[in-house]
Amino acid sequence: MSVSPEVEGSPITTAGLSTFIADVEAVVATESDPHRVAEGVRHFLAPLLAHPDFLAPEHREPDPEHYRVHLLAVAPSRRFSVTALVWLPGQVTPIHDHICWCVVGVVQGVEREQRFTLREDADGDRWLAPLDDVLVPPGSTAALVPPDENIHQVRNAGDALAISIHVYGDDLTTCMSSINQCFDDLSTRPGDLTGSPVAWRRAKV
Repeated sequence: MSVSPEVEGSPITTAGLSTFIADVEAVVATESDPHRVAEGVRHFLAPLLAHPDFLAPEHREPDPEHYRVHLLAVAPSRRFSVTALVWLPGQVTPIHDHICWCVVGVVQGVEREQRFTLREDADGDRWLAPLDDVLVPPGSTAALVPPDENIHQVRNAGDALAISIHVYGDDLTTCMSSINQCFDDLSTRPGDLTGSPVAWRRAKV
């Protein structure tokens, strides 16, 4: 089973990122519904993406082996973290879900996101059925919120460096990864929505 790279670096902020963090802090302080939190984060993330100079050169550095995760900031409340994911052409995540809400915005390059539903039959056999498969251009944002369906796989779909900002509703300095579980060991059955959907659950640590 493949796993994600660990989060690298120490939190660091610039003026634009500091403003974004303050805005999101206000959202998480007043909203308890994670869907409303995610929509609030998307609202503030979009203008941040339009001014990518908040990313220092060292946070744009890729890794030749796999996509790279740079930790940009952890909120003072410790209720969310901001990371930059840097991808060389062809680099891809495992098929995975998340431990918490997640909001993503693309800074540069083109990413492809494939979402899945996890199904189970009466004999207990499980498989993944592909759902939406979309290209994500610069400036676009998206959200995944457990316990709703939040299984997906992301890749750099272009021929140049791609960078995206990921905001996670947890403190990544303590949990080290936003990934809850990887599903690369399951078969993929396009169009097979038989059986029952498997409810999301946070994996045991």
